Amino acid sequence: MKIDAHHHLWDLQAVHYPWLMAEGVERFFGDPTPIQRNYLIDEFRQDAHRHGIVGSVHIQVGANDAMAEAAWVQQVADATLDWPLVQVAFADLTAPDLGDTLDKLQRLDSLRGVRQIVGRAPGEDAQTGTNALLADPRFLAGLAELANRGLSFDLQLIPELMEDTAQVLAEVPDLKVALCHAGSPHDRSPEVVAKWAGQLKTLSNLPNVSCKLSGLGMFDHNWTESSLRPIVEVCMEQFGANRLMFGSNFPVDSLYSDYASLFATLENLVPTDWHDAVFGRNAAAFYRFA
Repeated sequence: MKIDAHHHLWDLQAVHYPWLMAEGVERFFGDPTPIQRNYLIDEFRQDAHRHGIVGSVHIQVGANDAMAEAAWVQQVADATLDWPLVQVAFADLTAPDLGDTLDKLQRLDSLRGVRQIVGRAPGEDAQTGTNALLADPRFLAGLAELANRGLSFDLQLIPELMEDTAQVLAEVPDLKVALCHAGSPHDRSPEVVAKWAGQLKTLSNLPNVSCKLSGLGMFDHNWTESSLRPIVEVCMEQFGANRLMFGSNFPVDSLYSDYASLFATLENLVPTDWHDAVFGRNAAAFYRFA
């Protein structure tokens, strides 16, 4: 069973995404204008199914009303029973009403985990202040609550935060963590990639952390197989065959390539005898597909 472990969908008439619909705002991943349109399950399935993918994981993507987004994803899942769709929703792990929020989210059959972004890119993080989560004891308590409920955590951050994050995650060894986008190595110069590899080791040393080969184009818009190779090879070396998952990050990564090119490139970079695990089995186990 092949699974895309990281993608987004949006119906701009059903849910509002302020970051997506902002006009004239350049983001760390580029100009969002081409994706300021509905991106629905039928279009995603058409791209993914050509490569044998038969199920997927929807990741929250900054909706104005996170609960409305989660409810809409559940509606999509209910309407497409021939396409197993599970989701990772947003919850503020520092909020005083976290328990109530998780109670509501867990009423959704598709819910598997939570993502609260710790870091996106250095410039934007300076404005959002999300890096401060790591020093907040309420954040650690929220992570522990996820573990107690059998929910996973999708971790998005930048390499500069990995060491501090690893110290936090070491306190919750029972929490299943999926590192998004290989930890967002935003500087691809050889010397900085070498530094990222060392920073990544602080997370890969934790046995409860898995890694997604996703979003690799966000900081390398003109990527080639050769330019992605050093990133993928470090991830394979550190996480092994059983803690890696493929994710397209579509439609965001559609800004830089089509689905077929992205999938074929990662297939080429990952050893053939790892394909079953990296392109399906690991995600099926991590996100509890039936």
